[in-house]
Amino acid sequence: MNALLTLESASFTYGDKTAVEGLDFSLMPQDYLCVVGDNGSGKSTLLSGILRLKQPHTGRLSYNETLHRNQIGYLPQQHHVQGNFPASVLEVVLSGRLGHKGPAPFYTKHDRALAREALTLVGAGDLEQEWFGGLSGGQSQRVLIARALATAPDGLKLLILDEPMNGLDPHARTLLYELIRFLNTERGITVIMVTHDVNTAMHFCNRILLLATRQVFFGAPDEFESTELGREFIRDACGGNCAICGFSHKHDEGPHV
Repeated sequence: MNALLTLESASFTYGDKTAVEGLDFSLMPQDYLCVVGDNGSGKSTLLSGILRLKQPHTGRLSYNETLHRNQIGYLPQQHHVQGNFPASVLEVVLSGRLGHKGPAPFYTKHDRALAREALTLVGAGDLEQEWFGGLSGGQSQRVLIARALATAPDGLKLLILDEPMNGLDPHARTLLYELIRFLNTERGITVIMVTHDVNTAMHFCNRILLLATRQVFFGAPDEFESTELGREFIRDACGGNCAICGFSHKHDEGPHV
């Protein structure tokens, strides 16, 4: 099986400054990659490169010839949506079809069928007439994933999510993780997710990429947990005192090197 995308000794700049470098990894179809790292580590710049909004400054980024632009869905970081946002849920999902309209000014029955199918797939079929601005954070993320699904006429192959769990309560995060896993395992969609929630995300993904303005680690979650670097990152991400990472400050009082 050929890789869906490959980076070879790649770097990307932000302005005139190198934002992230030393990128050497490949993603296979149906991989689920979590990209982690501190603020300023190059995560968003990497996504811009994968979305073809930036060209590599050095090295190479290549895509499988079967992966087309309209088969890539993207959810940027979400901010507060005004309660009077003037669109229904169905209209938001339908807007994903605009790139296929050409000169035609109206949505077709086919467009509406695809939008409703996408809403049903993400478990939001009963929300189509609701105002998007009145949705909860978890509901709005589901609707935006449905929009990404409706965008791809021949099926979404790659879904890229930038901090999709931000601002969600624990129950909403769990439901969203389960939805993303369903799309990955049952629909065969490759997933790239930037997250600070490494403790939960690593139980769903099969690849982890740790950035610190360069590639520090790329591999499986169990490999990540087996390294001192991985254990330290997991401990720091949860504050060093939780059942998930297995560390506790009272048992770990010495310096870390």
